[in-house]
Amino acid sequence: MSEETIEGEEDFETLEGRRSFLRKSGFTLAGIGGAAVLAACGSDGDESAASGGDDADSGDTDAGSDEGSESVELTQEGETVEWDMTTSWPAGLATLFGAEDNQSGALGFARNVGMLTGGRFTINTFQAGDLAGGLEVIDVIQAGAVQAGHTASYFFRGLGEPWAFGTAVPFGLTFRQQASWLWEGGGLEMLRSYYAENFNLINFPSGSTGVQMGGFFNREINSVDDLQGLTMRIPGLGGAVMSELGVNAQVLPAGEIAQALQTGAIDAAEFVGPFDDNNLGLGEAGNFYYFPGWWEPGASLDVFVDLDAYNDLPPDFQIALEASAKLSYLETMMFYDRVQPVALQELIDSGVEIRRFPDDMLQQAREITETLLDNFADADPDFAAILGPWREYRDSVGQWHGTAELAMLEVLSGDL
Repeated sequence: MSEETIEGEEDFETLEGRRSFLRKSGFTLAGIGGAAVLAACGSDGDESAASGGDDADSGDTDAGSDEGSESVELTQEGETVEWDMTTSWPAGLATLFGAEDNQSGALGFARNVGMLTGGRFTINTFQAGDLAGGLEVIDVIQAGAVQAGHTASYFFRGLGEPWAFGTAVPFGLTFRQQASWLWEGGGLEMLRSYYAENFNLINFPSGSTGVQMGGFFNREINSVDDLQGLTMRIPGLGGAVMSELGVNAQVLPAGEIAQALQTGAIDAAEFVGPFDDNNLGLGEAGNFYYFPGWWEPGASLDVFVDLDAYNDLPPDFQIALEASAKLSYLETMMFYDRVQPVALQELIDSGVEIRRFPDDMLQQAREITETLLDNFADADPDFAAILGPWREYRDSVGQWHGTAELAMLEVLSGDL
């Protein structure tokens, strides 16, 4: 960003000042839309998860700004640091934005940082639309408006195809496999090198959704032919594959999906799975719920941080970021595994039809995926440098899990 683009940074002491800065920088305060999203709460009906209230659509709320680590009592002496973190999520998503009753999501991450530093490191957490739109997270970090952002990296494939690896690659890695690749297989080291050299960012994997559903459709999909001309909300490489299958793929932030599906602006939409999809109101907008979400077998979330801001931190604060992210990665997956079965049954009881994607679609999608990966590697040396080791890891761990894990699941399900 140029110096002219970021003038007005002296106003950052107030929320309105930061908003003014973002307007001067050319960023819009995108409203998140969908009152149903903000009314949604956790599985126990905790209304505190929807801290944005009814005003969140206008982008005027301060949702979550006092829900992060600043609520942790200062228990140690020493240097104090205060950051702002924008997110891609509306406050009503207890899994991704977070809630008071769990350690998952952006709020959980910020809360853990505060606790690990004795309250000396505060991260104020803002829902999508407060400081920036859900798809503007990286923009505002690079503009210097905030120090951090909680998002899914594949939203930003427009910056480079390697951004897909941080979240999910179609027919790729499950939750356990992705975590193993990141922390034991060299994946995190490769991604951090790419982000640092090209964007002056550092990432902290801090959540996982596990395998996702294939989304809600307003019409039946009995073969790949039924996809022709269909308009679908689907980001990442999954969207690129769907485009090859004849779908008009679109990227929409979470708060806009239900309305687009209800009004017929789109014919289908995927987000995560039963719990989040219920809270977004997708079950009220689509008739058929398809599985599996082959484009996201184990999607990861990230906290992205300005590298200069990170380097300015004392070592113990840097360690707190790492530890909090790992804890959030695990906590988010555990939370999902608790709430997804209940939410799926609620959808079934409401009359939603659960369908498996047809075999010809799955087969063609897999073939297209491998071709696209090869094409991206031919065009982008950074993508190629990650793809080779990633494929080797995928094939190796896939063989192991296909032998032991799959057999165990078949035994447990009674499918002998």
